[in-house]
Amino acid sequence: MTAIGDSPLARRLRDAATRFTTPLLPDDYLTLVNPLWSARELRGRIVSVTPEAEDTATLVVEPGWGWSFTHAAGQYIGIGVQIDGRFVWRSYSLTTPPSRDGRRLVVTVRAMPEGFASRHLVHGVAPGTIVRLAPPAGEFVLPDPLPDKVLMLTAGSGITPIMAMLRTLDRRGGSGSLHDVTVVHCAPDAERALFADELDLLARRHPDWRIVSHHTATAGRLALRPAPHEGNPRPGRATGSSPRTSLDDLVPDWRERETWACGPAAMLDDAEKLWADAGLTDALHLERFAASFSADAASSQGGTITFARSGRTVEADGATTVLDAGERAGIPMPFGCRMGICHTCVAPLRSGAVRDLRDGTEARVAPTDQATRTVQTCVSAASGDCVIDL
Repeated sequence: MTAIGDSPLARRLRDAATRFTTPLLPDDYLTLVNPLWSARELRGRIVSVTPEAEDTATLVVEPGWGWSFTHAAGQYIGIGVQIDGRFVWRSYSLTTPPSRDGRRLVVTVRAMPEGFASRHLVHGVAPGTIVRLAPPAGEFVLPDPLPDKVLMLTAGSGITPIMAMLRTLDRRGGSGSLHDVTVVHCAPDAERALFADELDLLARRHPDWRIVSHHTATAGRLALRPAPHEGNPRPGRATGSSPRTSLDDLVPDWRERETWACGPAAMLDDAEKLWADAGLTDALHLERFAASFSADAASSQGGTITFARSGRTVEADGATTVLDAGERAGIPMPFGCRMGICHTCVAPLRSGAVRDLRDGTEARVAPTDQATRTVQTCVSAASGDCVIDL
């Protein structure tokens, strides 16, 4: 079915408007008719907001004119929502399988304690709200062909991209699908576990899938690092609390499985070390909801950051991003996901050098260079004195 914004009638309206609306753009008039008819930016309308577990809601978004993007299960989209007169961007994993027509986008958002945008989307946004959209992105996807055995390791809202994968596998059915699937999902308790009912249903529908719920409030945090050997306790000495549940306890054959893991940074850091110690780095695929900064990169020298157009200069250490330094100085800084994904924060580097806090790579522009370099201010810190064109 052809969307209204893509129909021949809509195209004729746009052509006619171009001839008779100068100096205003036809886009200005068409968005009055339908706010989703915009050629300048991708837009969407929030269709519904459904509460899920504590401080969590599922949002269904209808994309507007120009949205022709398909996604792979596990990818994310950018959503820009207007709060207090400005658009704030965040990236959220799509929780549904790729649809045939692409006319519905579904994300599940958890309101974080300090989450300005996430709390608004969960508690403040109303159906009918127009948002901006960024196309699907991300490499956290299942390969083709599928591996023989898979482990999906999640905690908290890290289950969201995994749900898209599970729903895709469920929709495929028997032919060409994956049978040996183990899912370990960590949550404080059953009431705060996302998609608990659906995970139970999937386990009943697929007897060869093994879905494990690990409740940290009673069982403690899942141990992803081998516990040091403590030997036998001394006579008369208290042994302390019982040991934490380890991945070996829940999934003894995890070393034989291709693994997709998503959750808090501490869990993913532990997983990286565990898989590296086992010599299985290539079998682990991670999705982080926040930028992971290298300790070595964050120990760079810092310097003076001059914001050329704003006429302000600030001192910043090597662990403070250019974005944070500019905001603290009261400079209106463009930003979106704040984790190096959406590229909303990019700005030209006129001179000097900045260091990428994720991997330590340096971007440098000499005073004699004719051209500037574009850098991501949310993941870059001063590496000596530098000038940013903001």
